[in-house]
Amino acid sequence: MADCQSRLERRIRRDFPEPGSAGSVLEQLGELPRRAGYDDEMLASERVQAAIVLVAAGDIGRLRRAIDLAAADWRDVLVAAGLADQDWPVKLERQLGPYTATTCIGGRRGV
Repeated sequence: MADCQSRLERRIRRDFPEPGSAGSVLEQLGELPRRAGYDDEMLASERVQAAIVLVAAGDIGRLRRAIDLAAADWRDVLVAAGLADQDWPVKLERQLGPYTATTCIGGRRGV
């Protein structure tokens, strides 16, 4: 079975390498739309979730503050991460690598 990860998940695993940390980050990001109670689609987007991860810069305390910021207004976390302007796709690609739906280790691609 191939090991498939999104570019954001790869970044999370790089920035939060301690055992269990990446899984906790992914769980917290997954809970954000429900927790915030508004704009589920935007809060679940790669752009907003990547902004949270970039602002956190590998620090769990900063991650929690960035999640709180996004829960209050997702636009604020985009500004904090430098992803609020029209060039955000270019900046995101620089931070996460080129976009593919999923990158699979083991020679297969998933969707």
